[in-house]
Amino acid sequence: MAYPGVRFSGGSPYLPCWALITDGKTHEATVAKTLVFEPETVVVMDRAYNNYEMFGAWTARRVWFVTRLKDNAVYHVCERRTPPKGSNVRKDQVIELTGIKAEEKCPFRLRRIVVWNEEQKREIILLTNHLTWSAATIGNIYKDRWQIELFFKALKQNLCIRTFVGTSENAVKTQIWIALIAILLLKYLVMRSTYDWSLSNLAAMVRMNLLTYRNFWKWLNRPFHEPEKDAPALQMLLLG
Repeated sequence: MAYPGVRFSGGSPYLPCWALITDGKTHEATVAKTLVFEPETVVVMDRAYNNYEMFGAWTARRVWFVTRLKDNAVYHVCERRTPPKGSNVRKDQVIELTGIKAEEKCPFRLRRIVVWNEEQKREIILLTNHLTWSAATIGNIYKDRWQIELFFKALKQNLCIRTFVGTSENAVKTQIWIALIAILLLKYLVMRSTYDWSLSNLAAMVRMNLLTYRNFWKWLNRPFHEPEKDAPALQMLLLG
């Protein structure tokens, strides 16, 4: 399995910044516990990563997290806050975990935030260790986690990662790394271009123009106006 790290920076799109490739038997939470984050980092994840010991260690180091609260979580409500008017926040509570060994593993106050998902017509219950951000901000941070799902979707649709040329461990890892590097380059080109590219259109057009000689950066901004050029005289011919 591939675990991509995604970083957001000052108005730019989400871009992958690291990846770890393991076999399919390795659980996501096992990988998460090995990661070391700088203080003030915000980690956003789904319920598969719920681990109270890990949450306690992160909170002690001022590493913030936003995730889904497990349905069977046992807790005590210490404070009830008024949700902002006109938002999709239904509840904002400060809680303490009281389940078996949960209080020992994570002896910190946390926040339980209930938001309404209008698209799915259901409530989503969030858990975070950040006590001062607005509940609406916490909800928006978790909503942005969907970018990870879109990342995998784009990877599979545009880079044919579903099938492998080689099946040895080294061959599979090499092909996955190549795909991750390619998606990073494509996303960078989308950011760099002044033309309104979609990722799929850019991937297809780059694939079609691999053997076309033209000024790439000018073509990227004006794909239907930049003419082809004659190949350099010293360029070698491709012989069939």
